[in-house]
Amino acid sequence: MADAKLESAMEAIELAKNSGKIKSGSNETTKALERGTAKMVAIAKDVNPPEIVMHIPLLAKEKGVPCAEIPTKEELGNLAGLEVGTSAIAIVEEGEAKKIIKDMKA
Repeated sequence: MADAKLESAMEAIELAKNSGKIKSGSNETTKALERGTAKMVAIAKDVNPPEIVMHIPLLAKEKGVPCAEIPTKEELGNLAGLEVGTSAIAIVEEGEAKKIIKDMKA
């Protein structure tokens, strides 16, 4: 089950990167959640210290936004089309990932 969610999240990030809009970094992700613009968020599991991103899944749950955990910052950065790793990303415009994100909410 968790693998299917991870696959969906990774696919959604890839699609949104190409056809939608992504905000990266824990601050930008937090702002997108607070403003209600985030459609889906993802955090890296290897963030150190973990306090940097530990509020994001709670905030996402509160706002009804799907939240995924990606194994590493490098992997998350690559998925988002960045040359560096990132602790968190928020998809603010789904683009072609709309259906995947809708299915993740269900």
